[in-house]
Amino acid sequence: MPLPQIASLMRAMTLAALIATAVAAGAAARDDDREHRDAMRRAVEAGDAMPLSDILVKVRGRIAGDVTGVEIERARGRWLYEFRVIRRDGRVLDVYVDARNGDIERIEEK
Repeated sequence: MPLPQIASLMRAMTLAALIATAVAAGAAARDDDREHRDAMRRAVEAGDAMPLSDILVKVRGRIAGDVTGVEIERARGRWLYEFRVIRRDGRVLDVYVDARNGDIERIEEK
């Protein structure tokens, strides 16, 4: 087989391997997301975390600005909501809220 054809075949095989890796990683991430959502749902049902809608009401009442992002994570055995807030003056804040009681733990300016 001529060298240009071998190089082309190698590029195609490399591309196929990269695509297969990306597909597998995407499937694993979707499984992790599903497990995370299920764990959060169980935490709300068990009273270990407040629903997002209730937490949002509390945060909006204490922090002026627009909530542009929300994440939930389990850290040190408890659930924390993290809100990205853009204030009217343009400052960007990350607001960390205890999911069990809605108390603001800390605010970091970005």
